[in-house]
Amino acid sequence: MSYEKEDLELRNLNQYTGSENVYIIFLGALATDGIIYIMKNGYSWFVTDVLSVIAVKFPKKRFLIITLNVNNDKTADMIIKDEQNRVLYKQHYKWTDAKRNLKLFYVDGVIMLSSEY
Repeated sequence: MSYEKEDLELRNLNQYTGSENVYIIFLGALATDGIIYIMKNGYSWFVTDVLSVIAVKFPKKRFLIITLNVNNDKTADMIIKDEQNRVLYKQHYKWTDAKRNLKLFYVDGVIMLSSEY
């Protein structure tokens, strides 16, 4: 059995410009191929945090913009905005091993990379 090491730098992220599949994941949300890729490479904590916040605070929202901003001191910030780019929610992480900033969209129950929208 071979073990593939996580790629926290997400070196293949740019290949996800659309999605051929959708998958049912955490809390019944649908996810694209790109989301599955980042989850398999060390960012599943972020996706589950995002979906938890949406389920509790924004269950009726049809469109959200979510960013993960990784800081040089190994901290990070999640920011969730609405379609008018208004900040609805912020969460600070005191430590992360994440290496990449991410921008995701949540559209009608589907979470996707911004490049897959």
